[in-house]
Amino acid sequence: MKMKQTIICVAGNSPALTYAGKALADRGILVVDRPDMDVTHLLLPVPSFDDTGRIRGGGVLEHILAELPENITVIGGNLDHPMLAAYLKLDLLHDPYYLAENAAITADCAMRIAGNNLPTVWKDCPVLVLGWGRIGKFLTRHLQDLGANVTVAARKDSDRALIRAMGLQTEDPQRLGNGLFRYRLIFNTVPSPVLSEAQTARCHPDCVLIDLASTAGIAGKKVIHARGLPGKDVPESSGLLIAKTVIRLIAGKERKV
Repeated sequence: MKMKQTIICVAGNSPALTYAGKALADRGILVVDRPDMDVTHLLLPVPSFDDTGRIRGGGVLEHILAELPENITVIGGNLDHPMLAAYLKLDLLHDPYYLAENAAITADCAMRIAGNNLPTVWKDCPVLVLGWGRIGKFLTRHLQDLGANVTVAARKDSDRALIRAMGLQTEDPQRLGNGLFRYRLIFNTVPSPVLSEAQTARCHPDCVLIDLASTAGIAGKKVIHARGLPGKDVPESSGLLIAKTVIRLIAGKERKV
């Protein structure tokens, strides 16, 4: 696909965005690392900003924008920054295809972490997955394929009905109680408090607790907090997904004009 865009890639210390820039360049898109008045798109990390509003991985947004044309399109994730209010934006974290593929990569990374910490084989291993969103679904599929004994805790009756119909065990997250002791691995995908420290204290002493949510859902000293796994653990795959999504979204935007 021939594209006339020039993209400035603000990679900073983000390996994933570095890979994304290379993948875009390999596909014939001009990618630069310095501001230029011919730039048409600004590519930021995904997600783009930390809690203080600074660009993740480095770079000062105000300085970068000051050296770019006013009509550029900003590409990234969670682009509700006040300095970007007047700009055209392509937010990857609002794109269902990006979200689905990123969830699949996240689940794969999570399984690697679990396998490296679990002192037992997968077959018949009792595993609890908290949450039935994208990542929870991919995790469940991986665990089923490996022969694990999977239980999914889901809040909605409709979700629990579907989970049962799939031949899985299910729980209401509000009623987990003393049954937590039987699990040897617990994944959390829910970005809100699900298991308190008192509850995790009742888990099996060798239970592996992995929290994948953007906001901690499991409390306790033994919890492995694993946020942003694709960019950290498999930056090449993460970068390639960003590049593929950027190309698709830009092409879609052009067709609509």
